[in-house]
Amino acid sequence: AKDPVNIVGMAADNMLRGLTDPITWDKVQSLNPETSYILDVRTQEEYQLGTIPGAKNIPLTEIRDRLREIPKNKTVIVFCGVGLRGYLAERILRQHGWTDVHNLMGGYKTWELATEKQSNTGIYEKQIGTTQKSIPLAMLQKTFNEGSGMPEDTTPHSNQTVTINACGLQCPGPIMQLKKAMDSIEAGGSVVISATDPGFARDVEAWASMTKNELLSLNAERGIYTAVVRKKLLIQDNSIQIDSNSATLIVFSDDLDKALASFVLANGAASAGKKTTMFFTFWGLSILKKRKKTHVKKDFMGRMFSWMLPGYVNELGLSKMNMGGMGSWMMQKRMAAKKVDSIEQMIQNALQSGVRMVACQMSMDVMGVSKEELIDGVEIGGVATYMEAASKSNINLFI
Repeated sequence: AKDPVNIVGMAADNMLRGLTDPITWDKVQSLNPETSYILDVRTQEEYQLGTIPGAKNIPLTEIRDRLREIPKNKTVIVFCGVGLRGYLAERILRQHGWTDVHNLMGGYKTWELATEKQSNTGIYEKQIGTTQKSIPLAMLQKTFNEGSGMPEDTTPHSNQTVTINACGLQCPGPIMQLKKAMDSIEAGGSVVISATDPGFARDVEAWASMTKNELLSLNAERGIYTAVVRKKLLIQDNSIQIDSNSATLIVFSDDLDKALASFVLANGAASAGKKTTMFFTFWGLSILKKRKKTHVKKDFMGRMFSWMLPGYVNELGLSKMNMGGMGSWMMQKRMAAKKVDSIEQMIQNALQSGVRMVACQMSMDVMGVSKEELIDGVEIGGVATYMEAASKSNINLFI
């Protein structure tokens, strides 16, 4: 019954017998509002989501009770979503004496698509069969300096330097100060920034790469990292190339089942040839702790976190049915019985496969975790380190 040929045949038969008089969307556009009445017979909820300008809403289920609201001295255009309810409404009106009534072919969906503004509107002028006028690039109107070969308004100002002391600030404080200083200077100027945050050394490299600014130098002396960054020239391209062969994961949880999922995905991505980055933050740092305890001097809050959080990966609990650690023990036994790698083996496999593991410096500072407590092969970084990797990746996951 729903065969397209049958549908077309029935529609044509209705038209030939005078049961319906359809109208197309383009003719609706040219109607005179003074002599026409557009009737939307969809539900009120559909009507509120969008309708033809000037249309009145009387749902099909209410139309027999509200016939007095519909004028007989005007051309009535009836429409619904795709045409079926519009046809039924048209039949009801004709049976009650309306003669100049039409059903919109394809309904509101067709009208909406047909009248939607195209994405290339304004690019071309209305010139059929002639060459389109080209718009000259703004760069062609600029004046260039001799020697540098750069436009006058983008010539580096070597004498413009801003010095920022961000010592004592934790991630993302130093990077935010750097961004603020960069916004205040002209293209070609430089910012000299000093910070004590250990993650700043990696973050400033990532930030410069991501924003296309130039990192001129980076030095470390007595726990203070000093970077000199030059602001990009205005004509440089600031686009970021997405690497379809990269993946990033934020590991936020210290639940065993979520840690397993993280490393299953990371190892799977690495085995597929993807450059994989795992960013461990807050509770996720427990996954990276060494089995053998390292004596590190901590303040009171740092010691409290150490007492309350898992000491290393085999002490992680399940997010559900942990039962005081019994669930975690059962899970590990079950994995061994099914010949599934342990979480420790998965971590080693990931490192051997080149998976990049980054520990959040700010989370480490807050939770009293030092680099000496983490397994070998883990980088220390901040928000800019993650954002650089994520902005270039086509797969980003939060676990």
